[in-house]
Amino acid sequence: MGENRRLVAVVALAQGMAAAHTPRESWRAAALGACRALSGGFAALSVWERDLGRLRVLVNVGDRAADEEEFPDGEAYPVHQFPEITEFLHERWLAGGEPDAWVETAEGPAAGRPGYCHQRVAALRRRGRGSCVVAPIVLHGRAWGELYVARSVGTPVFDRADADFATVLAAVVAAGLAQTERLEEARRLAFTDALTGLANRRAVDVRLEEAVERHREDGVVVSLVVCDLNGLKRVNDTLGHAVGDRLLERFGSVLSLCGAMLPGALAARLGGDEFCLLAVGPLADEVVKVADDLCRRAGELELGEGVACGVASTADPIGPVTSARRLFRLADAAQYRAKAVRAARPVVAGREGPDDPVVRLADEPSHERTAERRRFRGRR
Repeated sequence: MGENRRLVAVVALAQGMAAAHTPRESWRAAALGACRALSGGFAALSVWERDLGRLRVLVNVGDRAADEEEFPDGEAYPVHQFPEITEFLHERWLAGGEPDAWVETAEGPAAGRPGYCHQRVAALRRRGRGSCVVAPIVLHGRAWGELYVARSVGTPVFDRADADFATVLAAVVAAGLAQTERLEEARRLAFTDALTGLANRRAVDVRLEEAVERHREDGVVVSLVVCDLNGLKRVNDTLGHAVGDRLLERFGSVLSLCGAMLPGALAARLGGDEFCLLAVGPLADEVVKVADDLCRRAGELELGEGVACGVASTADPIGPVTSARRLFRLADAAQYRAKAVRAARPVVAGREGPDDPVVRLADEPSHERTAERRRFRGRR
């Protein structure tokens, strides 16, 4: 491959990774870009999980064998089967060498400084591939994993120039992975409450919209628990905001614990002293049972005065739920009802008969609903 073509290939790989929106898209773009740049038939990106002592495959692209999934859930290999990841790569690099790529063939090492090739040679033969180039990926000054590109039997074997180019590609991939990590951290912060570590209101809005869409299309049960932590103002006024923050953190932990009882539930802090649980799939009675346990646990906290808790579920008689906004209004109204009557247990929208006061409040015009909330607030 000429220098110009290689430069174009490097730019295309970098652009592909930069355009990715998720880690999976980034992994796939890295593997595909390297596969094309090296005229390979197959490529994989793997990460070295030091804590588990294994090399885990993140993505397989190109001409995959029957046992190779694009994004495998469990394709991992004990590091002792590939000791070059620790010995050949890590130790030699620390001793002053470079983390260069190397080539192996179905017949054994071919170019570059060979690692310990027995397992790789066996894999090449088993999957009908003639040669591979293995390029270590170094991220934040540490061996992160490897880029692997293979060619099928009957195609030209990788040579030293290919190995050198693979080393360059691995450096480009490392830069792309670092950028993906930064973006993921930014996204995580954008959807996380800084104090409690729970999801924030933005995350709830996004997830609730998706959940209600699933309800409209497939009838999946969507339930929302909205709760208001009682007594926070008193704690802040008498003991200080630092103590109030600890109360919020402790209740956040309780909410997370209870949310774990509902598979896939999202535990979130909406802001101030308001929190919520969003559950998609579990029966309404299961959600109410968890909300009841939440009220009990909140009442046992050393500080605060328990929690006012409201529940709204599409499985209850609350009328059609065609928007996320309506379900949220119902749960919110149930929470205000719980606050008004000082309920020790959750108030559930739609369970007080045909003229349910919670449903009526939620469906009132906004100015009337605001006035009613103020009356509720005045009874705190």
